[in-house]
Amino acid sequence: MSIATENDSSSAPSKFQMIADGEATAILPTGGKQKPITVIGTEAIRATFDDLCLQQAINSRLAPGVTDLVLNPDAHCGYGAPVGCVMVSPTHIYPGPVGVDIKCSMSLLQTSLPADAILDRPTRRALINAICERTPTGAGRGQRNAPKSRHVGEALGKRVLVEGASRGVCEELGIPPEWAARCEDSAHVGHDDSTGALALRLEQLLPQMHRFDAKMTQLGSYGGGNHFGECEVVHVEANDRAREAARVFGLVDGGVAFLSHCGSRGIGHQLASGQFKALQGKFTQWDIPLPGGDRELVYAPLGTPEADAYIDDMALGANFATVNHLLINALVLEAFQEVLPGVAGQLVYFISHNIARKEVVNNNIAWVHRKGATRAFPAGHHALRDTPFAETGHPILLPGNPQAGSVVMAADAGAAVSCYSVNHGAGRQLGRKAAKRALDQKEVDRSFEEADILTNCRAYPIDEAPAAYKDFDEVLRSVKSAGLASEVARLKAKFVIKDGDQADD
Repeated sequence: MSIATENDSSSAPSKFQMIADGEATAILPTGGKQKPITVIGTEAIRATFDDLCLQQAINSRLAPGVTDLVLNPDAHCGYGAPVGCVMVSPTHIYPGPVGVDIKCSMSLLQTSLPADAILDRPTRRALINAICERTPTGAGRGQRNAPKSRHVGEALGKRVLVEGASRGVCEELGIPPEWAARCEDSAHVGHDDSTGALALRLEQLLPQMHRFDAKMTQLGSYGGGNHFGECEVVHVEANDRAREAARVFGLVDGGVAFLSHCGSRGIGHQLASGQFKALQGKFTQWDIPLPGGDRELVYAPLGTPEADAYIDDMALGANFATVNHLLINALVLEAFQEVLPGVAGQLVYFISHNIARKEVVNNNIAWVHRKGATRAFPAGHHALRDTPFAETGHPILLPGNPQAGSVVMAADAGAAVSCYSVNHGAGRQLGRKAAKRALDQKEVDRSFEEADILTNCRAYPIDEAPAAYKDFDEVLRSVKSAGLASEVARLKAKFVIKDGDQADD
């Protein structure tokens, strides 16, 4: 295939050039002898990457210990590293390519309801009200804002952070314990692969934590900004592979499902912010140069006390995020059962897109940092051995927007080129302030009414409107054309639980 260079979409010529090497793949040279950045995206998608995003990618690739960097179709500016990137290092750990919302994730609950059970608007409105009585939204909101939520005190909160979705924690919160087996990681351990390290680290942190007990009351809540809950109708793709994958995943064609997006709430933000501050202080104290001069690209070499502390704090936040999702799903199912008695539900999957994990990359153990990127292990991958997904690949949950829909995918063998990762969604094309300037509130609300999608909002958050995000179909075309993953099912929204506060991540 012919090689072509291209500039980004800004009106001024870009100082960066991506070199296309396929319909939906390219490389971005770093200016040095290092392996170039792998870029996933069609020409139209590559045109959405502005110079700041590309500069962050280069800074991240040139940072100490980094061996691989992948830029996904949803990429846009983030903390040090772009949102929508994968960063691999066998020797260093980086907080920036995880971000301040540790283990922001997606989960999907399949119910036993057929689509016609939620056709009428009064039923959907009753479901919205029942869910909001149990799962509060908003950056500062917790259990006191939802009369039918679960009470979580300080003692149980400590167990959540240390144990993750253990059987004991699940049973105490009314979460079906078998759902833990449907998690990418149901529990995270400390730097020495023990829960004891997490218990010790938490005891060290507690005296300096601001309002720990209040943060534990946020368990089972969505937060604000781009976090959401969506009631979906499942449409399985009409081919044998998709049907078999849907069967293994537990997806029901024409059935009602519920998709959730949230993370570790206030406790994750506090843990991440503390780590940024501590590591930035070390860089100043030791007069270490920052990669690209960016304070958000601080790092710690593995095996140092600083790296151990970050890994422990990330695990504490990740455990909260895991149980937060599982509790939300339990509360959502409870709400459905209140409005439509007899409904059953099964967790399809829970998967993160803001986390660092130890994985095998190029036959070596390395820390794979996924910032706005999600794991994509195909059928036959060694990590899926002895799981239900060994022959299909695990479910990949990709949110688009309520009007374009979201998708469930399964990875293909070609995902090796992206370090077994894909994008975490559509990705922003308008910043929040730009969206508020460019979009019309009445038109946004009218579009939801015309699509017959109900929401809990008096006015849909304009900075979260579909037009603030990239063309989801073009994003999906990038993933499929690059050979990373195939579509199993499309999810079409019937109502949305949302909040207008600024995003947690």
